[in-house]
Amino acid sequence: MNKVIRIGTRESQLAVWQATLVQDLLAQYNFPSELVYIKSEGDIDLQTPLYEMGVQGIFTKSLDIALLTNKIDIAVHSMKDVPTQLAKGIVQAAVLKRASYKDLFVYKDAGVVNSELSIVNIAALGSNEPFTIHDSQLTIATSSIRRKAQWLNRFPNHTLENLRGNVNTRLRKVAASNWHGAIFAAAGLERINLRPENSIELDWMLPAPAQGAIMVVCREGDEECLDAGENFNDSDTALCTKIERDFLRTLMGGCSTPISALATITNEEVNFRGSLLSVDGKEKMEIEKKADTFSGYDLGTKAALHILENGGQKIIDGINAAK
Repeated sequence: MNKVIRIGTRESQLAVWQATLVQDLLAQYNFPSELVYIKSEGDIDLQTPLYEMGVQGIFTKSLDIALLTNKIDIAVHSMKDVPTQLAKGIVQAAVLKRASYKDLFVYKDAGVVNSELSIVNIAALGSNEPFTIHDSQLTIATSSIRRKAQWLNRFPNHTLENLRGNVNTRLRKVAASNWHGAIFAAAGLERINLRPENSIELDWMLPAPAQGAIMVVCREGDEECLDAGENFNDSDTALCTKIERDFLRTLMGGCSTPISALATITNEEVNFRGSLLSVDGKEKMEIEKKADTFSGYDLGTKAALHILENGGQKIIDGINAAK
């Protein structure tokens, strides 16, 4: 008889949804499990912007402690929240097949936004086509420094406001505010059926490394949990997110550095895009690289080194000097 695997999760609706998904996957392979709820520092402090809290892994640290003190056996995370260097004694057990990696713009009211933008319509905000109208002055909410930098790079006259809390809280804040809209991860809203009709995908916005992916971790040496995770590990998603996180780690980026990365696989070829911006969005470096799936293992590291050697270090030094 297999042991009952204790699944650690945060208490938010999205976190519980993700943990329940893993519980269902474990059940398919005859691994009994139960959910254990752990409160995180990121959930407790809903006022301070993430990039001012001074620590990577703000949403994972409490679960790390619970794992290392044997209160739980595995933890389930939105992979983009997980530090690129796992805590000592904790290892990756599985990466689930990726959902949407895109960001969404949730707008308050089409009529209000259109009147502010004159001839520019909502679709133009999300389109990948070149944007030429820069005289609009919308107020957009997000706590992500990456999203802020990319938005300001494209819409330099807009005002960006801070928005914290779980997805339910953030949607309520947008509805009650005088903002024109806010930016969300598509996967987070779609997983719990909360994507509003008044939303569009931002095709031009490059996602956070590993956005849309779910990671399962366990204690090092826990062979039963490692074996269990191997049953539902998605190798393509694991490779793509590794490449993206290598890009992030090599640039030494965290919540306070506007770094974006996306790797996709088509016909056994890895296509990678990455970017580094200054916080105000005025400086931007982009890179694209391709390799086959057999030799693309270090694609993210190579891309990051190229950026660092060609002006990226100056952008990072400027960000660090401003902290």
